[in-house]
Amino acid sequence: MSQEAIKKVVIAGGGTAGWMTAAWFSKILRDDFDEIVLVESEEIGTVGVGEATTPYIHVFNRCLGIDEDAFVRFTKGTFKLGIEFVNWGRQGHAYHHSFGPYGREYGALPFHAIWLRHYLENPQDRLENYSLQSVASLNGRFMRPTGANSPLAEIAYAYQFDASLYARFLRSISEAAGARRIEGKIQTVKLDAEGAIESLCLTDGRIVDGDLFIDCTGFRALLLGEALGVGYIDWSKYLPCDRAIAVPTRREGAPAPFTRSTALSAGWQWRIPLQHRDGNGHVFSSAFMDETKAMDDLFANLGSAPIGDPRPIRFTTGRRETFWKKNCIAVGLSAGFLEPLESTSIMLIQNAILRLQYLFPDKGFAAADTAAYNAAMVREYEDIRDFLILHYKVGVRQDSEFWRYCQQMDIPDGLQHRIDLFSSRGRIPEERGEQFRTPSWLAVMVGQGLCPAAPDPLSLSIPSDRVETWLSDLRSVIGNCLSRMPMHQDFIARYCQAEGLEVA
Repeated sequence: MSQEAIKKVVIAGGGTAGWMTAAWFSKILRDDFDEIVLVESEEIGTVGVGEATTPYIHVFNRCLGIDEDAFVRFTKGTFKLGIEFVNWGRQGHAYHHSFGPYGREYGALPFHAIWLRHYLENPQDRLENYSLQSVASLNGRFMRPTGANSPLAEIAYAYQFDASLYARFLRSISEAAGARRIEGKIQTVKLDAEGAIESLCLTDGRIVDGDLFIDCTGFRALLLGEALGVGYIDWSKYLPCDRAIAVPTRREGAPAPFTRSTALSAGWQWRIPLQHRDGNGHVFSSAFMDETKAMDDLFANLGSAPIGDPRPIRFTTGRRETFWKKNCIAVGLSAGFLEPLESTSIMLIQNAILRLQYLFPDKGFAAADTAAYNAAMVREYEDIRDFLILHYKVGVRQDSEFWRYCQQMDIPDGLQHRIDLFSSRGRIPEERGEQFRTPSWLAVMVGQGLCPAAPDPLSLSIPSDRVETWLSDLRSVIGNCLSRMPMHQDFIARYCQAEGLEVA
């Protein structure tokens, strides 16, 4: 087996996935390679609707040495404390899946064990009352973490930004660190005698050879899918939405520090507030609604004037059978697609890059490294898949064929196990390495209307008046923290307002 080091990395495709990969390799691993090349064509558009993120992006940006204010300013971004779900579990109801913890532990018991015991006796209480992120969202407030030993020190947040500007921002970092961009369209992929990728042949006749190839060519997966023949696993039976229509609208009023997802009759509609506009889109199932009706529903719920043409997007939720084959690794849409319900696309790109660094190969491409990478990626995609299915499966909506299908469909055994455990005594198993932890599962299960039959038996020994006092104290602490937080738009205006814009 060869132990010769990889010296030339070729990234096929730009966009968010390509430039995140290029930025990381050129900035963090710059001394390990002779050359990092990214091939992309201005003629090929990107999907570019992933304008919302999760808090994991902090790790990526911080390692690249990105100044947060400069980054938010350049991408015309806002801050995101979570997602508001409207009309999901039932019509006329809304809940927040917010970042960060809910409450705090009570001795050896997790917060949710005590709160669920209280909730079963007092169903008017809301889980959001015990999350600073949720309360701040509802009041339009934001600040970065500060201090210690209070919820203010644990503020968790992500961003809402223009994804095309983020790619441009990362391109500048990549090229400054030595990455080289080649403008061109890939015509064919040449394989060597062992079936690995030898080079990319561009339409103008140029040849781009390399040692390691990163496939960031989008849904088509030109390298891993077409050239190397790796198939695609379709998860449409669990996640039936397969179309989206995206359109930007005029920014009116102050931008909210959260993303909104509103369930419609055959899918859902997003609203993502940026500094200069709102991103909007209708994600729907073509099996239950045609595009004309989907377009009508989208425009009926925009709330402000469109400032661009609607853009249709087709997709199949699922993943590649394997993510790494031979000397090719797929990153981004070429690896798979999990619909944007929980803003996981950029997180999956980031995790693929970091996992690849941990298992980075030499020219021998050891089977153990490839197998470990693929197994970890499968687990991650399936974990997120199950979390997304939860939103559709649990609820009482019976007003359309789509929602009736979702509530009746079979689901993966692992997800059914989680639902059964929570439905029994409110228990939430936490698996190692999961991207969505106990607070997230709690927020969505309760928000969708799932309620345990009885509380955790260990919570019953605590007197009710002590529980009431403890919860009241938590609410008071959160209220005091909220009073110290500035309005979201004031924070942006002070630190990171985009040039030429006025924050409302």
